[in-house]
Amino acid sequence: MDLGMSGKVALVTGGSIGIGKGIARSLGREGCKVAIVARDAARLQAAAEEIQGDTGSEIVAFPGDLMHKADADRVVAQTAAHFGRIDILVNNAGAAPGGVIETLDEDDWELAMGLKFMGYVWVTRATLPHMKAQERGRVVNLIGNDGVKHSYWEIAPGAANAAGQNLTIALAGQYGKHNISFCAVNPGPVRTERWAGLVRAMSRDMNISLEEADTLAPRSIPLGRIAEVDEVADLVTYLASDRAHFVNGTMIEIDGGQQKPLMDMSRDRR
Repeated sequence: MDLGMSGKVALVTGGSIGIGKGIARSLGREGCKVAIVARDAARLQAAAEEIQGDTGSEIVAFPGDLMHKADADRVVAQTAAHFGRIDILVNNAGAAPGGVIETLDEDDWELAMGLKFMGYVWVTRATLPHMKAQERGRVVNLIGNDGVKHSYWEIAPGAANAAGQNLTIALAGQYGKHNISFCAVNPGPVRTERWAGLVRAMSRDMNISLEEADTLAPRSIPLGRIAEVDEVADLVTYLASDRAHFVNGTMIEIDGGQQKPLMDMSRDRR
């Protein structure tokens, strides 16, 4: 299927590693010009050069900390100035810490809401005027299934994700008249650089071994495994294309049918 994305301009936040890097690569393979954003400037530049070498598409790096509105405004302005337009926004930056309420501190909650939610708000707010001027745009928000599939160990991600999901659907209702459409993609567990850290945190908070913690997510998924980055990136790329522009104001889980209560079987050990 030809997605017709050649020459489109995409802005992908959190694009230096993990899912964001995979999305930027997938969009580049479809012929998009891509700006990627993350806090670590050296790693971000290395990712941009790698993806450009792999895809032959123009990939530019704009470092920024999207918890700060000024940085969000700047990277959006840099993208629009460099490419002349922004057709696609993929909000992906940030990850909220997992843990139970007893172990989550003020910094954890600030990180969860500040980057995983408010970062999305600031970047979207800065991008919308460009899309309105073009009378067309597509926003795909990478959020997470914690917002709709609740778990006591993931209360901070769940809170941030539920806020992002509400934002996505609300804005779809407001901006459809400007031919700007929104959707959310809610991954379950994905094999990224972050996965080992999540396993360690589950082991600590659930008082189980690392080996047992590593089995919790796969055993909660009927397909018996967690997702790979490319599976999420391929879905996002299709949703970012004009072929999916009418998919508006909705959310799509990509989690293998995960049943979160099966991860909570260790609660009796506490």
